[in-house]
Amino acid sequence: MNAEPGEFLSLLTDEEVAALRAAGRLRRWDRGTTVITEGDTSDWVLVLLEGRVKVSSHTSGGNEVVLAVRGPGGLIGEQSAIDGSPRSATVTTLEPVTGLVVRDFVSFLETHGRVAVLLMKLVSERLRDSDRKRIEYGAFDTTGRVATRLLELADRYGEQTAGGLRVALPLSQDELAGWTGSSREAVSKALRTLRDRGLIETGRRRVTIHDVEGLRQRAR
Repeated sequence: MNAEPGEFLSLLTDEEVAALRAAGRLRRWDRGTTVITEGDTSDWVLVLLEGRVKVSSHTSGGNEVVLAVRGPGGLIGEQSAIDGSPRSATVTTLEPVTGLVVRDFVSFLETHGRVAVLLMKLVSERLRDSDRKRIEYGAFDTTGRVATRLLELADRYGEQTAGGLRVALPLSQDELAGWTGSSREAVSKALRTLRDRGLIETGRRRVTIHDVEGLRQRAR
């Protein structure tokens, strides 16, 4: 199984992965399927094995805010599984997904103390990432935020080609807008600005980065 570096599954030993598999069951979802709904009281966790999902919430005005994109190896739903609180976000598949559903995750952590410590570190990293994004929203313009998110996707999913660093973009422009705290129109304008500067090339659900350093400078 090819877990993304830094994701939950990539931190486990082979023995711990085998124990986790034994504690769960495989499930598959088609693209565009809601896996977890904000406000639900289910208590299982999902470990992604194949495919990517978006984690999102909605404002009081009904606008979707994309909180994260998770890929293979990612752990979803651990907060509700641990503290019994309702789901804090909705999880939707961006492509066909295969995952491991683990229902008694707390018992697994109780018998695998090292994994529990790793999970605490992972949650701490996510909190730091959330703090960083909040700072970005106040300090960067839309083009800077879009550039930052493209670099994040490129770092995780980029494939080097003769034409540049190609990213199979799993998000629509509406979803990218929700991930940058912007309107769809502002995101379209930002992408056009980056294209006009020769930094990127866009296509249907894909972006090719021609100048990574230039994009990084614009993201600051």
